[in-house]
Amino acid sequence: MLSFLLPLLALLAPAEAAPVPRTRTFSFEYTALVPAAPAGTRAVDVWLPVPHDDTSQQVRGLRVTAPVPYDIQTGEYGNRILHLRATGASLQGFQVTMRLDATRREHLTPSLGTGQRPAKEKADPNLSRWLAPDNLVPLDPKIRLWATEVVTRAGAKTDLEKARAIYEHVVSTVSYDKTGQGWGRGDIYYACDTRRGNCTDFHAVFIGYCRALGIPARFSIGFPLPPERGAAEVKGYHCWAEFFTSETGWVPIDASEAAKNPARRNYFFGAHDENRLEFSRGRDLTLTPRQQAAPLNYFIYPYAEADGQLLAGVQHTFRFQDKAAK
Repeated sequence: MLSFLLPLLALLAPAEAAPVPRTRTFSFEYTALVPAAPAGTRAVDVWLPVPHDDTSQQVRGLRVTAPVPYDIQTGEYGNRILHLRATGASLQGFQVTMRLDATRREHLTPSLGTGQRPAKEKADPNLSRWLAPDNLVPLDPKIRLWATEVVTRAGAKTDLEKARAIYEHVVSTVSYDKTGQGWGRGDIYYACDTRRGNCTDFHAVFIGYCRALGIPARFSIGFPLPPERGAAEVKGYHCWAEFFTSETGWVPIDASEAAKNPARRNYFFGAHDENRLEFSRGRDLTLTPRQQAAPLNYFIYPYAEADGQLLAGVQHTFRFQDKAAK
């Protein structure tokens, strides 16, 4: 058995007690500045992702400030979506601001560290979707061959061992590098050919290889928070992944953070830290109400259409402020 499986065996060894997850409580502000619509436009529709509650985060006190009507609906995979429709004077441009308070819990997998059976999870009604291809993550014979080669070289037998082999392969062979063009789309062939990219590219390979071997894997996207407590602007998104086995339930991984922080490589197989806020899950997304354009590759930034045509130039800013622990 290869040496990389030794940390996995250590994780599977019984432990005295499961670690207590760390928590972080903060406020978050999401602002979109919608530009003036083209002359003759009758209506502009704008969609913003809204963070949801789950076992790792709780969202409270959601406040929306906007000069146009809006509502919040639930779309695919439980994603919450803020939809606004502008007509009349607001077609000259307007601002929408969403404020909320959130508590994020470190997402750990106690069953990996203690040898215990995982806590019973609510069944995921979309499990079959997490075995299917995405537009930029096909499950063709070449992808299946590459995934099979990875787990065969590792001597991996169980789904957990196979997922660990794929994780180690991605972390070892893909560099976090946002130079040039093509990165950031989560295109598995781009990532496999260039061996570089950002978090979407890392997790395209991980998710694609897992699904190619019959292991459900799902994509999530949100915003990262710096480890240091305080207040600051958040410059861009971050994404991560989970995979499922019947023995472990859903297991969190973050291959791109592991590549950037080698000392935490073992940690990010089986954990997501508390320094993040999830906004949406899945790719190739159809919004609610449905957009006229093709499904979105992923949904984290504002999306707008003018009379059903893409409205470009929506600006956005994001800020957070930590709250004192009680």
